[in-house]
Amino acid sequence: MTAALHQYDATGRPTLRNPQVLMRPERLAAMQPSRLSGTWSVMNRMIAERWDIRLERMDVDAEANGTILYSIRIGDHEFSFIAFSRAPNPEARTGRIIGRSWDMMGTLNEGPATADTIEAARREIPLLYRGRATPNALVWCRSNRSMRVFNGVLDALCDGRQPQVEDLNQVCYLMRNTGLDGNGTFGTRAFPALGPDHPLGGMLQAQILNAYLMRELSCDLVEHLAKLRSDRAVPLDPAIRRYIGVGNGSALGLIFYVQKHPRLLNSWITARETAIAEALALKLDAGDLRISRLADLLRRAIRFRREDRMMYETFASSAEVAADLETLLPRLEELFETGQIDGADRAYPLDTLARDCAERMQPESYECFLSLIMELTPDVADAGARDVSGADELDVDVSATVGALRDLIRRDYGWALEIDMQAEGARDYVWYKSATAEEPRRGLRSEVPEARDLGLDLVRATQKLSADLDSAPAEEGLARFLLRHPEHRFYVARAQSLATARYHTPMANIDAADFTPIDLVRLMNVALHGIDKTRDYLQRNLRGVLFHGAPTRDDLRAGAGADWFFPGEPQQ
Repeated sequence: MTAALHQYDATGRPTLRNPQVLMRPERLAAMQPSRLSGTWSVMNRMIAERWDIRLERMDVDAEANGTILYSIRIGDHEFSFIAFSRAPNPEARTGRIIGRSWDMMGTLNEGPATADTIEAARREIPLLYRGRATPNALVWCRSNRSMRVFNGVLDALCDGRQPQVEDLNQVCYLMRNTGLDGNGTFGTRAFPALGPDHPLGGMLQAQILNAYLMRELSCDLVEHLAKLRSDRAVPLDPAIRRYIGVGNGSALGLIFYVQKHPRLLNSWITARETAIAEALALKLDAGDLRISRLADLLRRAIRFRREDRMMYETFASSAEVAADLETLLPRLEELFETGQIDGADRAYPLDTLARDCAERMQPESYECFLSLIMELTPDVADAGARDVSGADELDVDVSATVGALRDLIRRDYGWALEIDMQAEGARDYVWYKSATAEEPRRGLRSEVPEARDLGLDLVRATQKLSADLDSAPAEEGLARFLLRHPEHRFYVARAQSLATARYHTPMANIDAADFTPIDLVRLMNVALHGIDKTRDYLQRNLRGVLFHGAPTRDDLRAGAGADWFFPGEPQQ
């Protein structure tokens, strides 16, 4: 299996990795944050373009009730972040959508904040599904404090001292994101309406900027409250302020996101694999400074992993990943000094190392190495990140024949046709929405027989489609076939629309007992979003930290902090 993962062209040059291996859920779960991740790619833009973010209003009392306003300038565009802080209320305080009380609610708007937009946000946001965003709203958001860490930092600042890094390391954030709702939700502007030339027109860029603003708000708020409560208060040390990220938790809803956005998934993974292939094909001779750059990045990743205190239930521990990565350093030193690896010349030395990683290391260690080598070809990765997109519409080409579609299904969905849906456990689970929590659930079909299955049953549907295609004449047109079998229309459209894509669908039966939901949750949170120090629970929930180590607003204006990721613990 591992040997088939790496692929080569006719000249022996590394090309894109094999989708038949890569699209297995356990492989997707191992992908690590990289220059293609949302937080990394947006932060690279923020630094390069020197986004100007300023706190314009902090009208908050000592109990933390009040209004906070930021202005964000990106080139000639101005945006505003309007937020309402509340004193934490233990009653109805929950991270779930059904909650009725959050410590902060806000909106990222296009254009400067006006008295009308502030009052509209104050009135509408707390209503959630019953509220309506103003026409210029891009994202609505909510967050809660980590009470223990926030209060500990507040007490330290009030005492005129910095918080202990050991205490911060419990979670690495002051506030945790509990909702970033955009793309039409609550009446916010739909993503397609922004257009490709919009400063926030890329994949999830408005939501990711909003997450950074949450980080900044959490630090500004704790400093402000300390100043109100104590004459001895001090601001956060900039090194500690950078170390503080914003928390994030996700669960099964991301499985539905993956299923509903196959073009977007394909676009992102293709961009990532293109950047990896370009880096694997680098010719590196002795003394090439890119080798020492890679060694420096590895040392930083090793230190970061060694300082990681999070618990990993399903995945490799950070200690294991650090130990794996450490074995690469002597080989990079040999490459830098002699131009060889293990005493031999290599046409593509990074490919040699990567294949060795795939064979003997934890999957996370291997993927971390691939993420780091992308830093050697930043222009390729950044161009790929800019081009990530994917329309949701799927169309049927009725001019095709049954035979052509049959060949397509056999070529692209052979993995689904091979799954035995009559085997024990193959249909044990059903996906539904909790009536009380309004959140996605995965339960035993026998325990919730009345549940309406909301999951995309791709395997069973593909097998039924294939069986009906086999019983039809090969030369028959699809229009006539679909008149007899209208139930297949969606899956025909999906298969035809994705015919040229290689990385659009995780190869898994999500109803099976042996399917591990956290694999795809982790793909989205870690690889696409760029979350660090993730902690997984019960094979379905994942918590972590966004923008851990990210530059401050002052850093951004100065164009500083490009190597912000994998931060080391601040020295005290």
